[in-house]
Amino acid sequence: MKLNLFAGLLILASIFSATAQDKKPLSDPPMTLERAERLVPRLALKPAKSLIPEGKVALDTIDTVDPAVQILLFSDNTWAYRRDPSQAAGNNVFTENWTDEYPDPYRTTLEGLPDRVTIWVVDSLSDYHCPNQVAVFSPYGGRHGRRHTGVDLPLKTGNPVYAAFAGKVRMAKYYRGYGNLVVLRHQNGLETFYAHLSKINVKVGDWVEAGKVIGLGGATGRATGAHLHFETRYQGYAFDPQWLIDFNTGKLRHRVFTLKKRYLTPGSKYVPESEDEEIAINEADAKDMELARQEAEKKAAREAALASAEYYKIRSGDTLGKVAQRYHTTVNRICSLNPGLTPKTTLKIGRRIRVR
Repeated sequence: MKLNLFAGLLILASIFSATAQDKKPLSDPPMTLERAERLVPRLALKPAKSLIPEGKVALDTIDTVDPAVQILLFSDNTWAYRRDPSQAAGNNVFTENWTDEYPDPYRTTLEGLPDRVTIWVVDSLSDYHCPNQVAVFSPYGGRHGRRHTGVDLPLKTGNPVYAAFAGKVRMAKYYRGYGNLVVLRHQNGLETFYAHLSKINVKVGDWVEAGKVIGLGGATGRATGAHLHFETRYQGYAFDPQWLIDFNTGKLRHRVFTLKKRYLTPGSKYVPESEDEEIAINEADAKDMELARQEAEKKAAREAALASAEYYKIRSGDTLGKVAQRYHTTVNRICSLNPGLTPKTTLKIGRRIRVR
């Protein structure tokens, strides 16, 4: 059904108003050291929640005066603006440097990239969905002497993996260490990678909206247990997905993101060719996590012991033997709980000693 011209103009006015709000200038990151900028996600100025809840179904589509813009009516009585996929998919970003054979079709050198590029991640016409909301298991960057160009997110085999943003499927196949891999290219030039899937639900050339289940979690390729390996790339160069997404909360950190060339390195263009790369990283990470778990258990045990500690104040005539007998323990045990205390220590009246 068509809207009349007046209603269409109102819709476009609201679109431009929302977009203008999104275009408020960003302040510089609070940390100025290049190393800090590369390792620490910048503060979220206008975070976006995961916008498509499960079970939300589009019931009807309403055209507007702009052929590229539609209104979607959902089953929960809500609505949203959306670009017409047929219009968006015709953009030349989906034809240039395009192949479904291998992960990196770009031949761009680092020197050939602009010093900075401002990327509209989402706006009033596009949505976002966290691909898998969970604490990051293995982060981006140098990991145990190896290159890790994404983040690893634990999930069970068969759990859904969601498209983070609307885009066109460029790859959907088994590819070496990645296992079952889906690569989505987005209208802003970004690409997102989803690897180790147990099942691929899309095919090359499909247009998918944010929140579509593009596959199921698994451990295909070389992987230590089921997890999602997720990458964000620009012109073939990977950058830390945690700059964009807070995986703990599922929120998108930035609606507008400035990617600086100095954040990237030639090594970030690397695509794992060896199937042993990620499994070695994961095995080393698993050892680190086990050591951290053991240390946390020891710390918790120490804190629990301190919380249940019992003390005694020395009175006239007390000896360590008498105190130990009273609390059904031993002199040596009491000495071990009190640094500097020995069986020969002279006990001063009023001194507090730990007995349990």
